[in-house]
Amino acid sequence: MEFFKIRRTIPFMRHALAFNIVSLVVFVLSVVFLATRGLHFSIEFTGGTVMEVKYANDVEPDKIRGALQGSGLTDVTVQNFGTAKDLLIRLPLKAVEGQSQNAEMQRQADAVMKTLKTQEPSADLKRVEFVGAQVGKELATDGGLALLFVCIGIMIYLAFRFEWRFAVATIIANLHDVVIILGFFAFFQWEFSLPVLAAILAVFGYSVNESVVVFDRVRENFRKMRKASVPEIMDASITGTISRTIITHLCTQMMVLSILFFGGATLHYFALALTIGILFGIYSSVLVACPLAMYLGASREDFVKPEKKAATAPMP
Repeated sequence: MEFFKIRRTIPFMRHALAFNIVSLVVFVLSVVFLATRGLHFSIEFTGGTVMEVKYANDVEPDKIRGALQGSGLTDVTVQNFGTAKDLLIRLPLKAVEGQSQNAEMQRQADAVMKTLKTQEPSADLKRVEFVGAQVGKELATDGGLALLFVCIGIMIYLAFRFEWRFAVATIIANLHDVVIILGFFAFFQWEFSLPVLAAILAVFGYSVNESVVVFDRVRENFRKMRKASVPEIMDASITGTISRTIITHLCTQMMVLSILFFGGATLHYFALALTIGILFGIYSSVLVACPLAMYLGASREDFVKPEKKAATAPMP
């Protein structure tokens, strides 16, 4: 389906080098921020206190979060748990010299309940648990392995579906998106939690899908446009799929923005990671993956076998 049709091929590859330089600069900056500032991990990765609190009436997490932050409890996460009357509160454990983890956890729980009961006397503590740092290390390791296995699986799939040059170009382009998302989180010190990790994995698959669509058209045009050069093939392929790209990404971005603005603090960073990933996913599929495949030597011979000239019998 096309809402509009572009009749003139847009010369994307003419400006590919300039865009690739911009991509390289942004990528290097992201790596520098990750190396120097690091990620601000949530308690799922670092360990902390988890509390379940029940109220007699419906409660708004934003008001509770504001009250806790006003009492000096920073980096606190508040969300509904099950019903609108139940809250799940997470806060990082701050080690105090000469005090055990259990004692510090109890002190935090007492401080939280004191603030909550001051605001609403019906607040009732149902349970309090401590999430150890060892569990967080395992989650971080498992998340990294998940990303690695996704990369390997996608590269194998693309190598069978297309050709190794396209597989390598797609993986580099999509890792480019992932590293830039992480760079944003490192630079602004946004909280990196399990939902954000899920968003990054979703962006990876989303961007791969866009690259597959473009490369499918590249393969088709290599067979149809016999006299065109490789840059012309790339330009024609991107232009031919740009209507689909705009419709798909615009619809997806509208849904993600609705989560970002109306989903509350719990889903804020999840939607923010998706927003950044979708925007850079469009850019990388068009102006990173295609030029990389071209630089790696993708050609018509990879998809179309050269025609064999018929042997002529010698004249008697």
